[in-house]
Amino acid sequence: MEHDDTPAGRLLTRREVLGLMGAALIGRSLPAGAQERPSCVARPQQMEGPFFVDTGLNRSDIRSDPGTGAVPPGLTLQVMFRVSRVSGGGCAPMPGAHVELWQCDAAGVYSGVREGGDAAGQKFLRGYQVTDNAGTARFTTIYPGWYPGRTVHLHFMIRSARSSAAREEFTSQLYFDDATTDRVHALAPYAGRGPRTVKNGGDGLYRQGGAQLLLAVREHGQGLAGTFDVGLQA
Repeated sequence: MEHDDTPAGRLLTRREVLGLMGAALIGRSLPAGAQERPSCVARPQQMEGPFFVDTGLNRSDIRSDPGTGAVPPGLTLQVMFRVSRVSGGGCAPMPGAHVELWQCDAAGVYSGVREGGDAAGQKFLRGYQVTDNAGTARFTTIYPGWYPGRTVHLHFMIRSARSSAAREEFTSQLYFDDATTDRVHALAPYAGRGPRTVKNGGDGLYRQGGAQLLLAVREHGQGLAGTFDVGLQA
């Protein structure tokens, strides 16, 4: 993993986002007042990866480091999880679940781990939310960068609200369409690192069920947004 966390270039404008993303975005914009129809989908688990840190940060906006208040640069990304329990051929919303989200920044650096170099003592791009009665948890983050050996991804963990002795955990990763990532990474601050070395098809973990873990994104304000449905087997 590279440890250069110096952002290159400038933050993109709304006009640049709309012009460069265009029709290549996956998903669709919904009419005013419309809601997406939820679906209950069992997803494959994947390894925890680098690296889960139990920060205890209950927050929807996970971008900043709570110690310094610094926000890593990047395209704003809204992620909503809709968590369900799959049982007996049906499914129901799963309230009270802890959904943890973590990722690298635009320079490919994770906070809170030794591989992060100067970021080892920080907690940016980490946090959790508890699902509401509809089983939803919402996050504000940035589109992730890349680092050698992996395609672009997010990490997430869903933990039931039971005691630690009997608690259920589901850990996996979210991926993005290659065309969308290429367009985002052509913008600052991502572009300063050059083209990524691994795309989805060249990533060993992605080839183990990654197609079922794609996060479809759409235009949202000055950034992107996506909703991910996941059904946990009883």
